[in-house]
Amino acid sequence: MIAHIQGKLIEKTPTEVVIDCNGVGYHINISLHTFSLLPNNDFVKLHTHLIIKEDSHTLYGFMEKSEREIFKMLISVSGIGAGIARTMLSSLEPKQIIQAIAVGNVGIVQSIKGIGAKTAQRAILDLKDKVLKIYDLEDISSSQHNTNRDEALSALEVLGFVRKTSEKIVDKVINENPDATVETIIKQALKNL
Repeated sequence: MIAHIQGKLIEKTPTEVVIDCNGVGYHINISLHTFSLLPNNDFVKLHTHLIIKEDSHTLYGFMEKSEREIFKMLISVSGIGAGIARTMLSSLEPKQIIQAIAVGNVGIVQSIKGIGAKTAQRAILDLKDKVLKIYDLEDISSSQHNTNRDEALSALEVLGFVRKTSEKIVDKVINENPDATVETIIKQALKNL
């Protein structure tokens, strides 16, 4: 197993890179998430996962170890190969995938190209327990949406709603729509209060 490759970045596209490591150029497939995190300098270190098949040896690279772990979890699901797992990590942030699986949001998982309803349900069924054991869902949602959540709760308090009641509804809105703006969170919460 090749755990990581570190060297000079020779070529980069949104889907692949070539890293020169002591005179050997490694062709590594990457997600758009990793592409967005690539440094501007020539030196790079990618955490890798090697997939060996009868007719190929394919390296997948990730800037973050956590993204590699999510990739490995995804390819463990029947019906999700390395290509689809990479597409998932290119379509959504790793935190969004984890959150969608943890809360059982089939719609978000199914919205990814190449994932049908059955595969989305299977991914959630197979991975939900693992995700809940490994990741603290509070950390994922609160680190990503803490500011929007706090602003929405403050606004609802000013409007006269009890904070405890508002928190449950605001959290539900954020879980259903992780990218919601403060205005959207408030509007949705007001409909449910």
